[in-house]
Amino acid sequence: MQTVLDELGDVIKGDMSKIRSRAEDLVSLGLGVADAAHVAFAEYSGAEFISCDTRLLKKCKTSKIKVWFSNPVAFCEKEGLK
Repeated sequence: MQTVLDELGDVIKGDMSKIRSRAEDLVSLGLGVADAAHVAFAEYSGAEFISCDTRLLKKCKTSKIKVWFSNPVAFCEKEGLK
């Protein structure tokens, strides 16, 4: 995984106080700390958020996440991957 990230990943640089504030908002809406940080970084960078955790995805739906989010199968379907 680290090799893939080294080759294809992007370093996200940004206003950490804004990202932290958004993560704290998401925690107050019921997301766990790590999940909230992950979503906040995805929103800040405009990335899509993919998770296998159906409970987390339901929380994302009720938390009005600002980026596309779903499970890996939905992502593959969206991208036309087989």
